[in-house]
Amino acid sequence: LLLYVNSAQFFKFSVEANTNDQKPTPENTATASSSPPADNKQLEELTHKNLALLKEKHDFEDKYKRALAEAENVRKRMLRQVEEAKIFGIQSFCKDLLEVADILGKAIEAAPEDQLKNGVNPHFLNLYEGLKMTDAQLLKVFGKHHLHKIAPAIGDVFNPNVHEAMFTVPVSGNNKPNTIAVVQKVGYSLQERTLRPAFVGVFAAQ
Repeated sequence: LLLYVNSAQFFKFSVEANTNDQKPTPENTATASSSPPADNKQLEELTHKNLALLKEKHDFEDKYKRALAEAENVRKRMLRQVEEAKIFGIQSFCKDLLEVADILGKAIEAAPEDQLKNGVNPHFLNLYEGLKMTDAQLLKVFGKHHLHKIAPAIGDVFNPNVHEAMFTVPVSGNNKPNTIAVVQKVGYSLQERTLRPAFVGVFAAQ
């Protein structure tokens, strides 16, 4: 009987001890309640790091795109400069040829009309036709290299970009001021840029 009582008391003591061990202590309660804030703080730090990395990524992408655009602009600029060098590298040579074209044109203009009639002077007529063919071929070569004649007509409005006024003429009749009265020498343009202006006389108001 004594053994039974002692066993019962021992069992009761063991159950109470286990129950007491399982009760939450202040320390355990504090630890459990502090875990969620720690997780939130870590999540917040990771969020900030993620945002910083995204911003850095966008900055690098922007710099990369800007660098590509700048490289493309440089490439186009260099190609344009090379093309202009090819075109305008022959500028001085073209200017020298203009004198040849001027002399050839004056020779054609100076041919007497009475000698150009059929049967009057066949040798002179053949020479004249040869000069005209040479002039036409020269202008064809000029056009192939984008060299074009500036040949204003009487009465055209004076344009200082393509004309050079050598003298003025008083206005008479139906003529208007600031219009072309005389063409002394035709001009030429290379790639739409004036290589030599046309030398003209201009009607001026009295």
